[in-house]
Parts: sequence; structure tokens; C-alpha cells
Amino acid sequence: MGQIIQTYSERKGELGQALLQHLQISTLSLLIAMLLAIPLAIWVVKHHKIAEVLLQVTGVLQTIPSLALLGLLIPLVGIGTVPAVIALVVYALLPIFQSTYLGLTEIDPALEEAADAFGMSRIKKLMKVELPLAMPTIISGIRTALVLIIGTATLAALIGAGGLGTFILLGIDRNNTSLILIGAVASGVLAIIMSTLIKWLEHASVKTAVSVLAVIIVLLGGGSAYNAYVNRTETVTIAGKLGSEPEILINMYKELIENDDQHVKVTLKPNFGKTTFLFNALRNNQIDIYPEFTGTVLETLAKKPQKTTGLTAKATYSKAKKVMLSQEDLALLRPMKYNNSYALAVKTQFKKEHHLQTISDLQNVQSILKGGMTLEFIDRGDGLKGIKKVYGLDFPVKSMEPALRYQAISKNRINIVDAYSTDSELRQYHLGILKDDQHMFPTYQGAPLMTAAFAKKHPKIVRSLNRLAGKVTEQEMQEMNYEVNVKDKTPAEVAHQYLVSHHLLKEAE
Repeated sequence: MGQIIQTYSERKGELGQALLQHLQISTLSLLIAMLLAIPLAIWVVKHHKIAEVLLQVTGVLQTIPSLALLGLLIPLVGIGTVPAVIALVVYALLPIFQSTYLGLTEIDPALEEAADAFGMSRIKKLMKVELPLAMPTIISGIRTALVLIIGTATLAALIGAGGLGTFILLGIDRNNTSLILIGAVASGVLAIIMSTLIKWLEHASVKTAVSVLAVIIVLLGGGSAYNAYVNRTETVTIAGKLGSEPEILINMYKELIENDDQHVKVTLKPNFGKTTFLFNALRNNQIDIYPEFTGTVLETLAKKPQKTTGLTAKATYSKAKKVMLSQEDLALLRPMKYNNSYALAVKTQFKKEHHLQTISDLQNVQSILKGGMTLEFIDRGDGLKGIKKVYGLDFPVKSMEPALRYQAISKNRINIVDAYSTDSELRQYHLGILKDDQHMFPTYQGAPLMTAAFAKKHPKIVRSLNRLAGKVTEQEMQEMNYEVNVKDKTPAEVAHQYLVSHHLLKEAE
């Protein structure tokens, strides 16, 4: 409990921001879903066949897995808030449409006839009789949709939309239960509060309900307008992939840029998502810079297959730089020294017992291997596919989130994992890397990636970031990751310490 309180105290500012983002995304999605579903349900009350079709369609939409839906939306609308809101609206349509339709169709026909006898017009009957009678059922559907939205909105963090999901994802990545609990509890409390507020509207008049919704819209719009006013000066947005290492790097970028030019304001978006999310965000000008790896450019981002086997670090960078410029008009700046290569790792005790030194040695223990690897590694040509092809290995592998695979091997549920050579978990869980004796893995040196237009417009920023070229060894990077993941130091603190100790930044007096 003490750890949770301490974590909350340290991150209450971030929690407030994440809570506001979550509230904005959820409320906006709910309002849009209501504006679509309620009028549609009112219209189809007299068209039962169409209503049945729409109920089936909205039901099918709700069965689409959220991650799959986000994946389908990204190529169409990019990443960030827009695809998150669209996905949440899709999930909210069924309960709102269904409850509105049922509420209106289950009204006592005698009351309908009485309204007609009084000579009420269609609109007046709807506002004075039908909607008030159906309101409890409609509100019930809205409450269901809201709880569904708030829970599902945690996935918005995967595509850079922020919200409370950032705490949950960060907690999973760093094996920090306090962060997971804070994110989950905050999401639950938000759902309860909002659900209670909506329940209060259950017996309110239509006019009161509309007024409350209008106030919410004004507050949301006012908040967005205020944020736009506060951030009206040009800013540079730097994003990073999931994990401690990208967050350390983007904090280094921020400090160097702002130190060299006090007129530049840098906004960081840590834990923004996986490779393709950031790449699409950069191409769509949703972010300005993110750290990428030379090997990833050739293996994942290049449209045409690229030969990487046997290339030196210098040749890999040169090729990656040319590919990005010719293919996407992107500039890949000079890389750092360390090679954050993919690797296969086993427990040091397992390695010693079975006399394992290289990946080729796994042939001797293939029958007892049980793998746990990230989905990205399993699907990559320079990952498990390449391992099977080059080394002729074939053993059962389960897909796992990065942090979970390390927990699994520590508890002996699996005995081999994919890893990065700078992972702090190698030290934390006493794991040993097997030598890539067939030189299958390409070189992975980190370097800032940006559009060529941005690089041309901001030569000072390019100079600032190039100060990291050739710096940071693998041992130094692993130690920095260890300080964040195990010693609970902040990425900003660790980044600052490195820059100061290596004379890239002067200590503030």
C-alpha cells in the first residue's frame, strides 16, 4: 500500500492529465454515439424490418476485437484521438440504439392513442410523451455504453491517444503493480462517477437532459480551446516506443534541443506505441521526431526486401538512410554507438547445464525448448522466422507482451525468450544471451528519424541531436534501463545524469 501511495504522490500530475484525456475521449465518444444512435432509433420505430437489420449490424460491429478495429482504422485515419474515438463510438452504438428502440416500442399503445386524441403533432408527442416514458430505458443503455467506453478507452494509449491506459501499459512494461492499479482504479472510479451522473438523468425531463449534455459539450470544447490557446506557440513533438529505453532517449533529445535553443518547446509522447504506429504518425505529421533503429528500417519499414546479413554497422546505417530518404522523404540522423540487437536469451543456469554458447547449440536441446516471445519478434523476418530458416530450429513459442515474457522465464514457465541486448531484465533475471554465430540479426543502432522537410527547416535541432552520434555504449544503455526499471528512477532523471556526466549538458547551478 505504501508503494502505491508513493507512486501516486510522484505521478499525481501525470495522473491528472491522463484522467482528463480519458474523460475527454470517453465523453466525446459517448456524445457522438448518442447523436447517431438515438435519432436513428427514433426513425426506425415505424420501420421494424430496418430496425432488425440495424440491430444485427450494430451487434456485429461490437464483436470486432478492439485491437483489430484500431488496426483497421490506423491506415485510414492515422493514429491518436481520431481512431480511438471512432472505435469507441462503434462499440457504444448497440446499447444506445437498442435501449432507445426498445424504450419507444414498449410504450403502452393506450398512451399513444391518448396523445393522438389530444391532437398532438408527431414532434410534440415524441417530446412530451414518448421520450419521457422511454427515458429510463434509454438512460440504462447510455450507462452501459459509458462503462463500456471508459473500460475500452484504456487501449487508446496504444495508439498515442493518451488516457489512463498509459499507466496500465507502463505498469505492465516495467512490471510495476502500483502503476497498473492506479490506472485501473482510476478508470473504475471514473466509470462509477460518470455512471452515477447519468443515472441522475434517468427521471429528469428531456429539457434537463439536453441542457446537461450541452454544458458537457461546452466544457469539453472550452478545455480544448484553452489547450490550443496555451500551446499556440510552435512546439516540437517527440514520441517514443513502449519501454524505458525509448523514453530515456526522447528525454535526452528534449534536453539537448531545449538547452541549445531556449525558444523551442519540446512536447514528449512516451510509450506512444509500436513501430508502425510511430512511423505512420511521423508520415502524417502527427509527431516530428522519434528514435528508430537502423536494422528496423531495413527489416520492417522498407517497402522492398533489403539484404542485411553481413552488413557492417556503418553500411547498415548508410543503407537505411538512403531507403528512408528515397522511399518516404525522411531523414535518419547519425546513430549512437550501441547496437541494441535482437537476441535469444536463456537463464544462465540453463545455459551452463546444457553447455550453450551459440544459437546453433540449441539444436542439441530443441526437444525441451519452450519459448515466450513478443508478437513482433515472432512475425519479423529478422526474428523467429529468420531463426527457423537460418538455424533450422523449430520449437513451440507463445506470444507474450515484452515484460510478461521475462516474468514467465523467471518462474520457469518457459525457458527461452527473445531479448534486446540492452534490456535491463537480462541483468535482473540472470539471463545469458546466445551468440548469433550465423550473423542473422542485423545491426540496430538508434538514431533520430524525422521528415526531410523538418530537418531542413530546423538545422539547429539536427545539430543538437547529432551530438549524441557515436555516444552511449551497450553497457551504458543497459545500466540506464536498469536504473529506470529496477531502481525506479525516472527516465528524465537518468537521461539528465548521462548528459551531464558525459559533458553534453552543463549541470544547472
